[in-house]
Amino acid sequence: MKRSLIGRVWPGATAVVLFLGFVFPVYWMFATAFKANKDIVGDTPVWFPTSPTLEHFEKAVDAEGFWTFVANSFITTGVAVLLSLVIALLASFAIARMRFRGRRSFILVMMMAQMAPWEVMVIAYYMIVRDADMLNSLLPLIGIYTLMVLPFTILTLRGYVAAVPKELEESAMVDGCTRAQAFRRVIFPLLAPGLMATSLFGFITVWNEFPYVLILSKDPSAQTLPLWLTGFRTTFGDDWGATMAASSLFAVPILILFVFLQRRAVGGLTSGAVKG
Repeated sequence: MKRSLIGRVWPGATAVVLFLGFVFPVYWMFATAFKANKDIVGDTPVWFPTSPTLEHFEKAVDAEGFWTFVANSFITTGVAVLLSLVIALLASFAIARMRFRGRRSFILVMMMAQMAPWEVMVIAYYMIVRDADMLNSLLPLIGIYTLMVLPFTILTLRGYVAAVPKELEESAMVDGCTRAQAFRRVIFPLLAPGLMATSLFGFITVWNEFPYVLILSKDPSAQTLPLWLTGFRTTFGDDWGATMAASSLFAVPILILFVFLQRRAVGGLTSGAVKG
């Protein structure tokens, strides 16, 4: 009985410790953003904002170039994720349904690309973009970000396409649908969890990306929020309240997207990993 009790308790206790370890920094960031300056710089930690204020958020929003960085981040993230989903849908269908020479090699290359550290290719990409005279532009960032999330998207959606019985597609074709119509009307609606999982992963990856925008974009008009956040300053130096407010604003889109998609995203990741 003692071993059985320990076996039931330790997984829950471990989960609680890990949960607190991950959640507490996020809570402290949001709490600090609402605290008054005297509570932030005081010697005694203030665990809860005693007099919540929006002053720090106003400073962050009014900072120079904030809305330009926001627009750039949403443009690069949205376009890169959308492009990767469209390409991955076609590629995953071809891998899961068709047999062609080089299929296994293609899958192996996708796995290797997924494991490769993209930071080691920063200099090579910089030279390519420089020679193409496309520095300080969002287009090379969008292209690179699309390539970054594409391998994971293809491999995940491949599992989902393979999990759809071929008989459903064949029945639709017998009823008069072309292969493209069968894909659109039968297979595509069943891929919603996989699309949500991969779009969430892609959004987080691109939204947080820092090295490439640091190297390729020196002009503030072509920079994104991660770069703006690292150099966030006020006219009075380090303002920790405003910095935490800026960090909170940066994290809000990811948190909102995760709250809405987390159930389907987790199911999509597990299903795409074990099927196909």
